[in-house]
Amino acid sequence: MTAKLIKGTEIREEILNEIEEDVKKIKASHDRVPGLVTILIGENPASISYVTLKIKTANRLGFHEIQDNQPEDVSEADLLALIDTYNSDDSINGILVQLPLPKHIDEKKVLNAIDPDKDVDGFHPVNVGRLMIGGDAVKFPPCTPAGIQEMIIRSGVETSGAEVVVVGRSNIVGKPIANMMVQKGPGANSTVTIVHTRTKDLAAHCKRADILIVAAGVPGLVKPEWIKPGACVIDVGVNRVGEKISEKTGKKIAILRGDVDFEAAKEIAGSITPVPGGVGPMTITMLMKNTLKSFKFQLGIA
Repeated sequence: MTAKLIKGTEIREEILNEIEEDVKKIKASHDRVPGLVTILIGENPASISYVTLKIKTANRLGFHEIQDNQPEDVSEADLLALIDTYNSDDSINGILVQLPLPKHIDEKKVLNAIDPDKDVDGFHPVNVGRLMIGGDAVKFPPCTPAGIQEMIIRSGVETSGAEVVVVGRSNIVGKPIANMMVQKGPGANSTVTIVHTRTKDLAAHCKRADILIVAAGVPGLVKPEWIKPGACVIDVGVNRVGEKISEKTGKKIAILRGDVDFEAAKEIAGSITPVPGGVGPMTITMLMKNTLKSFKFQLGIA
C-alpha cells in the first residue's frame, strides 16, 4: 500500500492562514503588527531568492517588514552596530541575518549579537539552552526542526512512546529535532536515537524506527530495506543531483533528490514527505510563527 504523503505545501498554508488571522485580531485590539527585519549582505543569488520569499510571506501576513541590504564589504563593526540598533527598536520582534556571510565577518559573533528574545531563527546559544531545558523555557525552536514536528503532529502520527531515529547530527536540524522529540509534551515523549554516517550498522538502527527523520545531506542514503513497514519517514535532504529542462518554462532547473529513495520507500512507509514539497516549505513558515510568538511575548499575550 502506497504511503500517505505528508505535504509541506499544504501544511504551510494551514499555518500561514492561522498566523494571518491571529495578526488581524491583534491589530484590531492593539493597533500593532509583528515586525521582522532581514539583513542581507552582498548579492548572493541563493540568498536573494530566499530573502525574497521571506519578504513575500511576511507581507502576505500583514507584518511590518524591513529588508536591510548591506554591501559585500560592510565592516563587522558596522554590522554589529546595525544589529544593536534593531535590538533596541520596539517595532522589531524578529531579526534575521541571512547566511552565509562574507569571510571577513565572524558568523558566530554576528549571531550572538542578536537579542535572544528577537532571535526568531533560534540559533543564539541562549535559545539553544532554552530548547535543551524544554517546556515553558522554550521561546524559539529552530525553524526547520519546528516544521518537522508540526508536520508529524498535523499528519496524525503518534509520537508518545515511539522509537524515533534521527539520521544526522547538525546543529541546525539533527541535534535540535532529537532534543525536541524527547521532551515532554505534544508531538514528543519519544525514545530518540541519533545516528550518522559514522554509525556502525546504520541500517539496523533505521529499521527500528517508528519515525525516521533523515537529515544527512547524502542523496539516497537511506535504502528502502532500511525502513520499518508502516513507519513515518521525514526526509529533510534537498540534494542537487543534476539539471533538466522545465516543461513549463523551457529553462534549466535543478533536479532535486532527498536522502531517502522516495519511489521505493513510499511502498513500504506508512507516511512520507516528498522532495521537493515536503519539509522545505515549512522553514519560512515557522520563522513567521516564531516572529508572531516574539510579538505576543512583547505584548504579554503569549
